[in-house]
Amino acid sequence: MECHNRNFQFSTANSQFPARFIAIIVIVASLASVCFSQSASGGPPEQGASVSDANAPGAAAFPYLAEIIGDDVYMRSGPGTNYYACGKLYRGDKVKVAGSQSGWSRIAAPAKSFSWISMRCIGVSLNNPTEGLITGDGVGVYAGSDDVLPMHSTSEQVTLKRGDKVKLMGEEKDDYYKIAPPDGACLWVSTQYIKPLAPDEKTPLPTVADSNAVGPAKTSVETEKLNEYYAILKQVEAERAKPIAQQNYTTMKEALKAIAANKEAGKAARYAEFAIKQVERYELALTVAKEIQQQTEKLQQAGDQIDKTRAAKLAEVKDLGRFAVIGEFQSSLIYGADPGVPGKRYRIIDKSGKTTCYAAPTAGAARIDLSKLIGKRVGLVGTIEPHSPTAGSLVRFTEIVELK
Repeated sequence: MECHNRNFQFSTANSQFPARFIAIIVIVASLASVCFSQSASGGPPEQGASVSDANAPGAAAFPYLAEIIGDDVYMRSGPGTNYYACGKLYRGDKVKVAGSQSGWSRIAAPAKSFSWISMRCIGVSLNNPTEGLITGDGVGVYAGSDDVLPMHSTSEQVTLKRGDKVKLMGEEKDDYYKIAPPDGACLWVSTQYIKPLAPDEKTPLPTVADSNAVGPAKTSVETEKLNEYYAILKQVEAERAKPIAQQNYTTMKEALKAIAANKEAGKAARYAEFAIKQVERYELALTVAKEIQQQTEKLQQAGDQIDKTRAAKLAEVKDLGRFAVIGEFQSSLIYGADPGVPGKRYRIIDKSGKTTCYAAPTAGAARIDLSKLIGKRVGLVGTIEPHSPTAGSLVRFTEIVELK
């Protein structure tokens, strides 16, 4: 049966649309169908689209869990290759993405990473050498790198306040402690290596607290060495309570070294390494204190000696005041060489050998043997009078005293 409808009959002869237009419409429709098919099947993104746009979770908000889809993917201290590297991530590693910027994803610092903090802002207890207590306010924590010195690690991850606690990782360098990244510490990874996990793929990520948690039950060796370690700590504290002169840490230090060298000691070995450094500081302080004590004693002895000498000099000066003249006693060739002849004259010379004055014994001094005093330092008790023959002075002495 034929169905004729004029309203819908098409004739190439009298149609308003040429045949070539019909062909173009068919081609466009085919292309649209192909594009729609690709879009629906999750095909590759358009040429200008970024990988991060393709991988971005639909309506998921930060933070979200993601998987690393590259090999040897660098973590960096900031959003760009101009920031220093802070280790690597590998295909299959899980991360928590907290934000993004300019094609870079900000991730929670993984347990395999580390940070630096100034030693001046940390207090450490020997009873728990892996825990540090913040002693100041506004203390910066900086992203750590095996290739960058702590003093040059300038990317601040988080700021801590007084009373906050951090986990020490047992390494010191350039007055900085190496610590596990605290809560809030982040690093950056190129977004092209990040793949958000679907809801059924998400698994809980270990937090910083989880990574710092106590591991499996300690082995018997580790338990034994921990007990030894705490016993040594008590000895150290008891030693510190003694007077400085009695303190000696040699035995305790050797015992700590033995624990630190034991490969099966676990935490006890790490604790012992830290305690050794503390004991060495005590020994250094002890050495300084002893040196100060010795210097103080020497200064005291020198002061005592000065006081004695001063007192002796003052006594000597007071006693010397009774002498008319003091100097070396010599015979006078001008008045004869025989000191036993009555009226014999002597002379007193100074340290340079010059004659100070002449002297003549009188009264009791004239009756003693003065030859024994020739060349000796003496003091003469008597009177001084002018001596015209020498244009000098003459001391008539009644007493002569040898001076030491």
